[in-house]
Amino acid sequence: MTLLPIFKYPEEVLRQECEEVTDFDKSLCELLDNMAETMYEAQGIGLAAPQIGVTKQVTVIDVSSEEPLLIEFINPTIVAEEGATSSEEGCLSIPEYRESVKRSENIVVEAFDRTGKPFRMDADGLLSICLQHEIDHLHGILFIDHLSRLKREMFKRWYKKQGGFDE
Repeated sequence: MTLLPIFKYPEEVLRQECEEVTDFDKSLCELLDNMAETMYEAQGIGLAAPQIGVTKQVTVIDVSSEEPLLIEFINPTIVAEEGATSSEEGCLSIPEYRESVKRSENIVVEAFDRTGKPFRMDADGLLSICLQHEIDHLHGILFIDHLSRLKREMFKRWYKKQGGFDE
């Protein structure tokens, strides 16, 4: 397995719409394995392919607090959602910045596993929040896009202080 560099905001690849995966082959398995290793090394709970420069609809998630429990999602789609919740989020592509984001409390996701087998998953709590965050990445959306105008302005000021520039 290979550790991959994580692309940081404002890299263009983070704003791209990802392509659906059509080939469930060895290269996909290698991508998933490398993404998992990279996520664990970065101490993240989720990683989407565009964060490592790959514009494919692939994400890996592990929100377990004890033994690793990796879940891989290929071409994930949210097919149902209900309720609302707000929680603090961060992102491996925007290190050291955290802010409260509103999300659906419960979601149902349809996706494929690494062999191309479809599955459906009900998610709530941290898994629901993480899935929504990672699926957003597959559509070029970052968690800062969910912030109010005032909080986005505060983020821009924070980012400039960190040595960054406007988008």
